[in-house]
Amino acid sequence: MEDSKKTVMIIEDDRFVMDIYHTKLTQSGFAVVNAENGLEALKKLREEKQIPDLILLDIIMPYLGGLEVLEEVKKDERLKNIPVILLTNLSQKTEIDRGMALGAKDFLIKSHFTPSEVLEKIKTVLKEA
Repeated sequence: MEDSKKTVMIIEDDRFVMDIYHTKLTQSGFAVVNAENGLEALKKLREEKQIPDLILLDIIMPYLGGLEVLEEVKKDERLKNIPVILLTNLSQKTEIDRGMALGAKDFLIKSHFTPSEVLEKIKTVLKEA
């Protein structure tokens, strides 16, 4: 088992988008954990022994939105230092501002970034962590 492999949790309700990032990250040597909504994500984060090295977090999701997930993560002593990158759509400026204020490391507007660019952003944030 390779301990140096970094783990990224993708929290995204759009199955197509999730699959693209999951494939790209796996091909690049990352371990990937998926969650399709905020409730599932928090459950996995609280139950997993191995916490992820980074969270890629969609803002708009059913059951529990990304900003609520981010708030919960930042309140949790065990999880609060995990870097979070918000995935968003262009029209969500107020949500982006709130997310950054809550402690997100960065945000990516889905339509403006290719999976390769997202991968580079993830690598940059992990180096800074």
